[in-house]
Amino acid sequence: MFKQSIKKLFPDRAHQLSFLILAVVLLVGIPLFCDSFRLNMAAKYLSLAFAAVGLVICWGYGGILSLGQAAFWGIGGYCMAAFLKLEAARNIAMEQGSDQIKALTTVGLPDFMDWNQITELPRLWYPFKSFPLTMICLLVVPGLIAYLLGNAIFKRRVNGVYFAIITQALCWLMEILFVTSQGLTGGINGITDLRTCLGWDIQSDSAHNILYFLTALLLLGSILLSKRVLHSKMGKILVAIRDMEDRVRFSGYDVSNFKVFAFAFAAVISAIGGALFSLNVGFMSPKLVTIEPSIYMVIFCALGGRRSLIGAVYGTLIVCLGRTFLSEKFPELWMFIMGGIFILTTVVCSDGLAGLVEQYGSRLWNFIKKYTRIDVLLAKISPRLTLSKEQS
Repeated sequence: MFKQSIKKLFPDRAHQLSFLILAVVLLVGIPLFCDSFRLNMAAKYLSLAFAAVGLVICWGYGGILSLGQAAFWGIGGYCMAAFLKLEAARNIAMEQGSDQIKALTTVGLPDFMDWNQITELPRLWYPFKSFPLTMICLLVVPGLIAYLLGNAIFKRRVNGVYFAIITQALCWLMEILFVTSQGLTGGINGITDLRTCLGWDIQSDSAHNILYFLTALLLLGSILLSKRVLHSKMGKILVAIRDMEDRVRFSGYDVSNFKVFAFAFAAVISAIGGALFSLNVGFMSPKLVTIEPSIYMVIFCALGGRRSLIGAVYGTLIVCLGRTFLSEKFPELWMFIMGGIFILTTVVCSDGLAGLVEQYGSRLWNFIKKYTRIDVLLAKISPRLTLSKEQS
């Protein structure tokens, strides 16, 4: 049963091997060579990879380029941050005997609400008192927004560049909403100083290690779930819509419903990554839901391969590591270098690094197999040995 399920998700050995290598890299390779600080950085990068995986479904297979994916990613992050902030406020309330704490904040309220002269917890924050309700909110809210927006757009057959512009405008609106609603979202500073989750100190080194593995496992799980969707009838119709939309419509399918599903599914996957980012980093800011992070997410996907779920993860890691390294070594030039690499990649291989591997991987593998076989090596070496003995 298990083998059959695996075969359905990974029909050939190459795909099975690529997923296995990714799992080994994430669960063994990175933890083996990174200390706690670097592991926390890697977890931060992997939380961004969720958005890239969502874009593979939405853009690579559905043909829907979303330039506002950071908005959904940020909603998930803000939902988790709201829960953690209320827990931080409760922790302060437990220490209310301190006169210093009484002077600094209203007991039980997040500090930024107190600074904005809010004396009671807003009703919008009530669900975030409960961890299960927070989990439901961070999945349902972005999915519902994507569903409503997608339904309004795709039913009117708005596609292509116009859809990309609308999603970018959504991202911009979300940023304005988060910045201007200071009493609800912390304004330009965002929600900061998140220290515990269900009483567990998420700032400790051991917590960073555990959260890394949690992020990696959930990312692998989201890849498997996405694979399951892509290998179903839904996924096949999505590909057909991407390649020949009119023919699918003439076949009797409601094309808009499938596009709405792909858009909402990508939003939910992205939101999970945003929630994990809040846990790993300990804050959420409106700067993370702007247009710039959304463009980066598209670059992650394009560099790794917009039709490869696994390639999107590698693309995210490469861009994030490259950005960190180049910004340290070349603080004035790193953006030009990154831009050049992206342009070169899209010009040379439109399917990203995954396309290159697919094109040349089998040849390379055959080459390695051919020249690493002992009998082949001995056959090549033996005439030379015989000749050298005769000469001696």
